[in-house]
Amino acid sequence: MRVLLLGGPGSGKGTQGERIAQRYRIPHISSGDLLRAHVEAGTPLGRAVQPYLASGNLVPDELILSMVRNELAEPAATDGYVLDGFPRTVEQARAAAGIDDDLHAVLFLDVPAPELVGRLAERADREDRADDQHRATVQHRLRVYDERTRPLLDHYRWRGLLVPIDASGSVEEIADRIAAALDERTSRPARR
Repeated sequence: MRVLLLGGPGSGKGTQGERIAQRYRIPHISSGDLLRAHVEAGTPLGRAVQPYLASGNLVPDELILSMVRNELAEPAATDGYVLDGFPRTVEQARAAAGIDDDLHAVLFLDVPAPELVGRLAERADREDRADDQHRATVQHRLRVYDERTRPLLDHYRWRGLLVPIDASGSVEEIADRIAAALDERTSRPARR
């Protein structure tokens, strides 16, 4: 099972990515989690990306591509993966040729913008995430998502991979919708 998760910040990609990973016994590769781990560890990559994360801007393509390719080359990802937070732009998707050649589905976790703002505020309180702390940063992240990431929907729709998921409601309700969509997709071969 090879799945890509798309959705705005706060749409539940991390939560649902973990559930998919457990269900299909595949790794959940979250570019955001990986970047935050590099920042926390003070690695050269972490120092390079910290200003982008703090401001709500996208990390440059060459940095994110290298990191994701390294993760997907790990033996654990050989039989599948759940990738979330990458690609974030059509340009990244094109530059990552080969990464998404064998995808079963691109799940778009669709949440109205006002609900995303509420979720991000709640997450900031609960998890002490610096990128969710300031309302201006949250609004900027949503604008960046609309301008740079949302065009990916048409990119994957054209390829026949996009599966919209109503990501409003409880975690369980959303997980059930995803499971039903993936069960349907796994009965078909991966698309090229």
